Amino acid sequence: MTPRPWRGILVAGFVVVAVVGIGGAATGLWSELAGDPAMRIQGLTEEVPWHEALPVPSYAPAAEPEPAPEPTFDLATHSTTDPASPWVIVNKQHPIAADHVPGDLVDVGGARLRAAVQPDLAAMVAAADQAGARLVVRSGFRSYAEQAAARADVEGRRGFAHAERYSARPGFSEHETGLAVDIDSGTQPECNLQTCFAQTAEGRWLAEHAWEHGFVVRYTEQNTAVTGYAPEGWHLRWVGRDLTAWLHAQGVGSLEEAFGVPGGPDYPTG
Repeated sequence: MTPRPWRGILVAGFVVVAVVGIGGAATGLWSELAGDPAMRIQGLTEEVPWHEALPVPSYAPAAEPEPAPEPTFDLATHSTTDPASPWVIVNKQHPIAADHVPGDLVDVGGARLRAAVQPDLAAMVAAADQAGARLVVRSGFRSYAEQAAARADVEGRRGFAHAERYSARPGFSEHETGLAVDIDSGTQPECNLQTCFAQTAEGRWLAEHAWEHGFVVRYTEQNTAVTGYAPEGWHLRWVGRDLTAWLHAQGVGSLEEAFGVPGGPDYPTG
C-alpha cells in the first residue's frame, strides 16, 4: 500500500508542538524560580520573597556562666555583748559585769589570759623575735578590784584628766575580759607605757603585723574619737585571725566601727 505523506507531517507537527510546549513551560518555571526576584511563595499570611522565606539557622553563642558570688564575712558569728565571746566589746559606753572572771584563764609569761589567746600570742612573739623585735608580756587579765587599783595609781600619779584618756575605770576595761594584753619593749624599755613605744622596734612591728596573729592595736591616733582613748601602741586585743584579716582587708580601724557599736570618750551618766 502506498504510504500517505500527510500522516508523517501530522506526527512531526505534533512532536514539534509538544516539545515547544514543554520547553516553554520549563522556561517559564525557571524564570519564576531563578530569574524573577519578585517571585512569591503562596500560602503564607503575606507574600515574601522566596529567599527570605527559607529558615535561617541561628548560631547564637552560649551565655557565659555567672561567677559565683564571693562569700561574705559574717559579723554575727559571735556576740559583742556576751563577756565570754571573743568579740565582746567593752568600752566607756559598754561595761562588763564587776564579778566577771573567765573560767579558762592560763598563765602566759606571768600574765593571765584566756586559753584561746595563748597560741596566737606565742606565735606572734616568735615571729617578732625573728624580725628583731622583742615583745615582752606585761599584763593580761585584771579583776574589777585589780582594775580599780590600776586606775587609782594612774590617777594619783598623773591626775584625773590623764587617767580618763589612758586608764579605764573599773568595770569598763578590756583587761577584765581576759582577751587584752599589754606589751613592753625589750629593746627600749624606757618607752614602756609611754607614747614613744610606737617608735620602738616592737611598736612598729605590732602596728604592721599584729593583725596577722589575731590581735588588733586597740587604741590608735586614728580611732581615738571612736574608742575614747588616747593612742596606746602597747595595748593589744585578741579577736582571732579571721576577724583581724577582715578588718585589715576592709581598712576598718576599730571594733566599734566594724560592729556599729557606740563608743566615744564619755562614760554613762547617772
